[in-house]
Amino acid sequence: MGRHAVSFLAFMAVLAMPLAALSCDGLVDGPQGIVTSVTDGDTVILDNGLVVRLIGIQAPKLPRGNDTFDPWPKSVEARAALETLVIGKPVRLRHGGERLDRHGRSLGQLFVVAEPEVWVQRQLVAGGFARVYSFPDNRACNADLMSAEGRARLNRLGIWADPYYAVRRADKPGELAGRSGHYELVEGRVLAAEQAGGRVYLNFGRTWKTDFTVVIDKPALGRFSKDGLDPLKLADALLRVRGWVDSHDGPRIEVTHPEQIEVLAVR
Repeated sequence: MGRHAVSFLAFMAVLAMPLAALSCDGLVDGPQGIVTSVTDGDTVILDNGLVVRLIGIQAPKLPRGNDTFDPWPKSVEARAALETLVIGKPVRLRHGGERLDRHGRSLGQLFVVAEPEVWVQRQLVAGGFARVYSFPDNRACNADLMSAEGRARLNRLGIWADPYYAVRRADKPGELAGRSGHYELVEGRVLAAEQAGGRVYLNFGRTWKTDFTVVIDKPALGRFSKDGLDPLKLADALLRVRGWVDSHDGPRIEVTHPEQIEVLAVR
């Protein structure tokens, strides 16, 4: 297989394992309204007062009243891009998982009501104004969004031209440790895939206390199993992994669902 990124789901299909359809089908229609304001690159407010968090993506963050928070690069541009797409326009929300977050915001895929409809998340990702940012309880449309992100990254559009959003190297654990608390994309080859204590560990170096590691805990393993996937088969694969970096026996990312892993190549 060549060095072309495929989702973990697509990779496992090559291994002749059962898979769910890779599509954005099955969304449930939700509220409609007119967008009256845009809070940041992934949050809008409708004329009925509904606050909508665009699920499936993460745009560069703005301070939003927090004077101690430094805005991420391209955050103003991302908000402007969303404003151009939706401000003053009728929109429809569609749900593919959890419908509310802990802040009471509505979660869903947002579509501008037009002929043809405009899928807002895909437009933002395709233009390089947001990254794919999925959740275990809201995984609809991930495959389509990942495809759009890949093209934007290849063409260095928007955020992908800024070093802040560069794909990190798994074989540079010292640099990754400095990104603790940040959402990152990390590429590298798995040296060993092991299961211990109900978890699977994908080790990207020989010294597990200092090298980069991906951790898949028991609830996540249940999601992998439900999709017919076995992360232990990823030994020696070249991966791109996305998630929040923390530091515990070296830098690591906790994977909670299969879409956080892309397989770039296998031997």
